[in-house]
Amino acid sequence: MEQLLEILREIQPNVDYDHCDTLIDGHFLDSLDILALVAEVEEVFDIIIPTVEIVPENFNSAARLWDLIQRLREDG
Repeated sequence: MEQLLEILREIQPNVDYDHCDTLIDGHFLDSLDILALVAEVEEVFDIIIPTVEIVPENFNSAARLWDLIQRLREDG
């Protein structure tokens, strides 16, 4: 999880990722941030995030994104 938080802080440093659950809905991350985030997460965690998974429900909080990463790693 710490690696994910580091990635998020590099992309958008002025957000409280420990408590924010509206990263997309609250416009803390824009479309370019999401593209950068997906690319970095895929590289760091050696996963592919399918297009159908790139939805606000999976990206609105660090915790939800971490759940997605864990699920994709398990599905391998």
